[in-house]
Amino acid sequence: MRAAAIQLNSSGDVDRNLETAERLVAAAAAAGAELLVLPEKWPALAPGEVLRELAESLDGRIMSACRGWAREHGVVLVAGSFSERLDDGDLANTSALIGPDGEIVATYRKIHMFDVDVGGVSYRESEHERAGEEIVVADAGRHRLGLSVCYDLRFPELYRILALRGATAAAVPAAFTAATGRDHWEVLLRARAIEDQLFVVAANQFGRALPTFHSWGHSAIVDPWGRVLDVLADGEGHAIAELDLAEIERVRAQVPSLASRRPGAYRWPVEVGDRG
Repeated sequence: MRAAAIQLNSSGDVDRNLETAERLVAAAAAAGAELLVLPEKWPALAPGEVLRELAESLDGRIMSACRGWAREHGVVLVAGSFSERLDDGDLANTSALIGPDGEIVATYRKIHMFDVDVGGVSYRESEHERAGEEIVVADAGRHRLGLSVCYDLRFPELYRILALRGATAAAVPAAFTAATGRDHWEVLLRARAIEDQLFVVAANQFGRALPTFHSWGHSAIVDPWGRVLDVLADGEGHAIAELDLAEIERVRAQVPSLASRRPGAYRWPVEVGDRG
């Protein structure tokens, strides 16, 4: 199964972002991709108050457009993530997996909120979006796909659970910052692939967006051995590579680390600061 990680430089202009994404999805499908992943917040990358104004439900025009693209090109599409307006009025950072028939197969709401101070910028995702609670694995063509979003990449326990639930690939839509990306992005992508012996398809934003966003780019596809199969360092476009299920079988047979786990010997430590 051929996969593509699509890279773009989103802004707060939804019409512009939709037009760009449509063009890039068509180009990746024309290159033979059957599984396509868009970046985090591709419909609108903007401050929290703007995202609240632009938020939509799953039946809004953003998901309608994505469903149409998947149907038109006959592909499996991970619609990156967008600010979803929930029934109670709260927002979630939501990723949707869409089948070739245009139907939504699964939805995942980002579990780990990006509340950090890095590169001179303070990010407080939890001030305008609510953390999700459900880990999601779903069928995506010939693969079982684990869903995640950006900051989730720093939490290996999430990806281990995805693998134990049968994931053979993980999608990572992201707006990973340039400040952290230059040192952490590739290392983390390769670590998650090696640890859990699966493919990682990581679609990142690139470049600057108002007011202070600066994304690292370097969208990439990594195989279960930790090799970077393709990467797009900068600019619009896609990284593309084959996700060969036989490679997963080969790696897991050669180094059977998942099979060698000893869950009965593991004890989850007490939280830091809670030694009592």
